[in-house]
Amino acid sequence: MIKRHFFSAIATFPLVLSPAFGTAADATKEKGFVAIKASEIKWVDAPSVGPGAKIAILEGDPKAPAPFTMRLKLPPKMTIGVHTHPAVERVTVLSGSFHFATGDKYEPSKAAVYRPGDGFIVPVGMPMFGFTSKEETILQLHGIGPWGIHYLDPADQPKKKP
Repeated sequence: MIKRHFFSAIATFPLVLSPAFGTAADATKEKGFVAIKASEIKWVDAPSVGPGAKIAILEGDPKAPAPFTMRLKLPPKMTIGVHTHPAVERVTVLSGSFHFATGDKYEPSKAAVYRPGDGFIVPVGMPMFGFTSKEETILQLHGIGPWGIHYLDPADQPKKKP
């Protein structure tokens, strides 16, 4: 029987990371295999995405120039305003549905609906936006850091808690 190892480093987004976060790459190298069980994932708030959004870093350090994998859990009826990323974004919908489009204006009618198993890849710096409808949605993102998010309109930047 294969012994499964699980490593979960968590962070608030965009890139406020715990000191233990840097051990993700070390754990992968030392053990050679990392198993991720959905029931064991630790979710934390993702304030730069918006109220109610959660993030779980599964592998790597998004602020380092190295591969990373993370998941976003988005509540129903959530909007992510027009934004860009400093790296290629690779997204797979794991559950729920995600409405997504590229462009520098928020135009919901232009969004395509992506369902579980669907995915998309967005080049560096391409403006994009997305939203959920009536159900919670989980996305898996992976790429090569450093990672971050920049909202084109400062009004779209989620409000920080006092």
